[in-house]
This record gives sequence, structure tokens and C-alpha cells, in this order.
Amino acid sequence: MASNTTTPARPAREAPTSSLRNPGIPLDLDLVREARVNRAAADHRAATLTTRRSVKRAWQAGWLLRAVTLIDLTTLAGDDTGGRVRRLCGKARRPVRGDILRALGVPPRDITVAAACVYHGLVPAAREALRGSRVPVAVVSTGFPAGLSPLRTRLIEIEESVAAGAEEVDVVITRGLVLEGDWERLYDEVAAFRAACGDAHIKVILGTGELGTLANVKRAAIAAMMAGADFVKTSTGKETVNATLPVGLVLARAIRDYHRSTGIRVGLKAAGGLKTAKDALAWLILVKEELGDRWLHPDLFRIGASSLLADIERQLEHHVTGRYSAFHRHPLG
Repeated sequence: MASNTTTPARPAREAPTSSLRNPGIPLDLDLVREARVNRAAADHRAATLTTRRSVKRAWQAGWLLRAVTLIDLTTLAGDDTGGRVRRLCGKARRPVRGDILRALGVPPRDITVAAACVYHGLVPAAREALRGSRVPVAVVSTGFPAGLSPLRTRLIEIEESVAAGAEEVDVVITRGLVLEGDWERLYDEVAAFRAACGDAHIKVILGTGELGTLANVKRAAIAAMMAGADFVKTSTGKETVNATLPVGLVLARAIRDYHRSTGIRVGLKAAGGLKTAKDALAWLILVKEELGDRWLHPDLFRIGASSLLADIERQLEHHVTGRYSAFHRHPLG
């Protein structure tokens, strides 16, 4: 088992701030249809990721600070209010208590989350709360979470969210197109979403827990990347099964293959079910080993979460003080 061999996180301001977009390429139906996944091998590889590598002590603190800078801090509840969003955005700007960061030797201004993610109607509140910060507003769109609204309605939703100030748009695909193998319509749908986004980055939610097989996950990811997805994202967080490491492995390798064949880097977003610092470390290890250090920055890797941040902050306080504190000491706002 390797220990203390992984470079710790550097302050967020040293990370690349890329505005690169995936322009997309023509649909290659043969490449999509021929995609295969060895389920047993994927499960084995995912199961051994964290047993072969461990991250301890100061190195773990560095990795957890890096994880904070990759979080899309999210609230997607039916009872969300402007007040809740303002509290969320306050936490997005200062996600870790200043006394903890000072004890770690990190200037508080260097650590923010990657984005704050809200529903369309709360984009103006989020934008106002984040004014003057470097944290962008992300929005879920296209009939989230089911994605079954009429296409024109979904496109209008994207356009209105961008007009309201969203800089990143998380769209959901029609999962039935994957289950029916209708790759042409899936490609056209994602391409239309991307066009509606304009300059806003597009994260394509595949809803992997509802796609049936890992092969379908890979095929959907390939089609979405060809259509211009800037990120492929695991889940809405509303499915029964959300982000799992085997799914992450399949997506990472699809992204790696796409980069090798086109020279275009596409991001990966894990969302749904990531609640502990241990979960975050497992995904960081996966991304580092499968995609490399370049993907360990917010322009190419995100973690969609809410309660995860409290556990990471709690682990960082333990690193500083040697004691675990109650979760209520690390609220979102």
C-alpha cells in the first residue's frame, strides 16, 4: 500500500483557470455502438483503488483542501428560498473556517468552492450573493431531474438561466434515448443544449443509475462528448443509485480515450451520494490514476455535494486539533 506518495493540494489560485470548451465532433455511430465494458474488471479496479493507495496526515489535509475547491456546493430542495441560497453562497465563498485554514498555513482567500448550484428561479439571488467573488453560479436545467419536458421548453429554460446570470448549466439527457439506443437523437439533443448555453459551460448529466449497464454509460458519455459536452456528470442525485466508483472509472476512461483521439479535454463531475471525506478521497484517487494531475482542477473535475463539505471541514479540524467536533459546528451558513 502506497502512503504519503501523492503531491498535496496547492492553493486554489495556482490551479489552471481554463476557458477551454469542447467544440464537439461529428457523431461516429460505429464508435458509440462498439463501446464495451468488462463489468467484472471495472468492479475489481474500482474496489482496489483505495486499498492500493492511502493518503495520511498532512498529505490527507492537502487532498481534502483540494477537494473543497472542486465542490459544486448545491441546494436543490423543493423548499429552497433566497435566504437559504444566500447562506449557501456565503459558505461557497468561505467554505472552511478561517481558524482552521490559518492553523494549516493557508490564506482563507485562497480556498473557495468551484461553484454554487441552484434551481433556475434562484439564480439571481445566487448571483447577487456571489458578486465580487470568483465563484460562478451553476444551474440545473432542462426539466431537472427527469428531463422529460418538451425539447423547446428545455431549450428556453437554458436560455433564460444564462440570461439570468448562470455561467454553468447542468442539463439532463432523455435517458430513454440511451435505453433505446437512439444515439442520433441523443447527439442532437445534447448539441442543441450546448448551442442554447452560448458561452456558459455545459455539464451533461447522464443519470447513470438509470441507464441499465456500464456499456450504456460509456456509449452515452461518448455521444455526449461528441455533441460538445464540457463535462459529463454521473447523476442528478435524485436516482436510487447515483455516483459509484465503477461508473466513475467508465466515464474517466471514456474521457481519456476522447482526449487521446481528439486532443480535447472533457471534465468529469461526480454527483449524488458523496457524503464523507473518504468518498471525496476515493474519487480524487480515481481521477489522478485514470486521468492524471491535470484533471485535479475545477475546470476538469467537480464534485456535486452539500453535506460532504461539513465532513471535510470536520476532518480538517481533527487534523489541526486532534479532536472530532460535532457536525453542527460546520453548517452551510
